[in-house]
Amino acid sequence: MSKSATGLPQAWRACYCLGQTILGCWRGSLCPTVKGLRTCLIMSGDIAKLAGCFTVLVTDPAKSRGRLHGEEESATRTVYQRDRDRIIHCGAFRRLKYKTQVFVYGEGENYRTRLTHSLEVAQIARSISRFVGLNEDLAEALALAHDLGHTCFGHAGEDVLQECMATYNGFDHNAQGLRIVTKLEHRYAAFDGLNLTWECLEGLVKHNGPIAAKPGKPVPLAIAEYNAVQDLEMATWPGAEAQAAAISDDIAYNAHDFDDGLKAGLFPLEAVMELPLVGSIFQGIAARYPNLEKSRLIHEALRGMIAAMVNDVIMESHRRFLALKPASTADVRGLGQPLVGFSPGMAANEKALKKFLFANMYRHTRVNRMTSKAKRIVRDLFDLLLAEPHLLPEDWRAGIDGPKAMKTARRVADYIAGMTDKFALDEHARLFDPTVKP
Repeated sequence: MSKSATGLPQAWRACYCLGQTILGCWRGSLCPTVKGLRTCLIMSGDIAKLAGCFTVLVTDPAKSRGRLHGEEESATRTVYQRDRDRIIHCGAFRRLKYKTQVFVYGEGENYRTRLTHSLEVAQIARSISRFVGLNEDLAEALALAHDLGHTCFGHAGEDVLQECMATYNGFDHNAQGLRIVTKLEHRYAAFDGLNLTWECLEGLVKHNGPIAAKPGKPVPLAIAEYNAVQDLEMATWPGAEAQAAAISDDIAYNAHDFDDGLKAGLFPLEAVMELPLVGSIFQGIAARYPNLEKSRLIHEALRGMIAAMVNDVIMESHRRFLALKPASTADVRGLGQPLVGFSPGMAANEKALKKFLFANMYRHTRVNRMTSKAKRIVRDLFDLLLAEPHLLPEDWRAGIDGPKAMKTARRVADYIAGMTDKFALDEHARLFDPTVKP
């Protein structure tokens, strides 16, 4: 294959402008290095024509279905801007700083936490929403709130709480997020929670799509209870902004888990070179900058991954828009399928990326050992506090109904789910280590 003056094959074209495509292909054919990506779909000139393509589907803050508790709205902010600000200022959001994604607190300061992940998701969701003409304030609010219900120690902590709460109506991080924003935050005089708009609550609850009871898996209790008070139309897909926030979550964690895994030395750079999408991006940048230091190479490749996935989402979502012809937010909810998403080719690429990360990162010996320790800590805390609820801090004892009882279990789960990694480690020491002051 002939090469251009830049050292790249002629099939390659690169654009390093923020938010634009990194990859380019021959028009009219499949990219020879990125399986399944259609050409023209990742050309910045083509995608620019789609700016504002979803304007008719924008969620209008003036037409919000409102809040459960009526309030006088702000004269300087829309209802969704106010939602976003309430999320940013709540205690649960601040605690995300010390809640980890994969690595346990203390492993290093350069790895992602739930907070940095949420900020990255918000940036991507804003970019997509702004470009296609959706309400970026609502998308941002949903992106910032989507992980509020996660426990300490990432998915390891959640897995243990699910097991511990199996006979106490279960535990689900999306339902826990709803509990936080509707009950557990105690900041306002007139109500518990944050009193977010209907659209924000709908998007938070339906982050992964419609909710319905399945054999052996009922609707999480917190969601069912709230839905009885304010109908969130659980059988439908959420609005387009919520879908944009959800796909941004996938984009962000795929990219940053690669970054963190490479920085931690869990897998070598050479191991990703044959992966679809990722490998071709790394190879293309290395060809253009043959002497580039590793840290810069990784960063440029991550930019390429994010840009390629964002552009694919925009193009695929526009294709669905033309095919399904929704003309309003109500139409989006009634489509019976998501409007915003990856193309089949990119979905296959993403599946391959996740498979690689699962085998080489999430199940790495170092991660397995951290996960094992984290699970023991969470289980120890739950079992002890459930059996001896008088050990809970005084302000957490309200509403308990005795050892190993239903209300006590939920209160203990709320307490542990709200812990940061650091606090959980310290609390475990206070409760189990006789040399540590209680």
